[in-house]
Amino acid sequence: MIYWLPVITVLSGYFLVLGLRPKKNPGITLLLAFSGSFLLATTLFELLPSIYLNSNAKEAGLYIMLGIVLQIFLEFFSKGAEHGHMHLDIEKTVFPWLLLLSLCVHAFLEGVPISENQPILYAILVHKLPVAIILSIFLINSRLHAWQGALFMIFFALMTPLGSYVAQSSPSIERFYVPLTAIVIGVFLHISTVILFESSKGHSFNLRKLIVILLGLLIAYLIF
Repeated sequence: MIYWLPVITVLSGYFLVLGLRPKKNPGITLLLAFSGSFLLATTLFELLPSIYLNSNAKEAGLYIMLGIVLQIFLEFFSKGAEHGHMHLDIEKTVFPWLLLLSLCVHAFLEGVPISENQPILYAILVHKLPVAIILSIFLINSRLHAWQGALFMIFFALMTPLGSYVAQSSPSIERFYVPLTAIVIGVFLHISTVILFESSKGHSFNLRKLIVILLGLLIAYLIF
């Protein structure tokens, strides 16, 4: 049942936007900054040590770099949606298949380590909420049909538990758990650092953002 929490989180963000109908995303920057620091800290405290303990260090580093490159490649199609930035034309009426596909690949992969490392689930939930809100704002305010936006969010929501299920039930996937998790670490490292860099855009000091970033690091350290 706990693996369905990502679905609940994504759909909660969607229905929140559906009810409030915001045109912009006020306050989401702070939530993004918190999610980025929490995801980064959880990756460093939980996933990274377990991978280096159970694999060759150079091989693990290679797969982590592969994850970083994979995420950079996916962002050519998602336009940065994974870290809370939508650079898509809101006036287009064509269904954004490439955006959905890239987000589904990302969401499926992030479900893989949950089967063996449940604490990462909480970081994924914190990461998904602001992304779901920003995606929902784009979809609801776009010229797409309402059912298209809802279908988009449902598919996106289902991918993470699907990744967890496949990783847990498939022997072939289980054999590749370590390299797959190392790839996910690379994905998480890229996303979380981009969020943190973008949260301090222009290199201007922002005390509120600094506080929420430190809070995310501290909470992850105390919990895990």
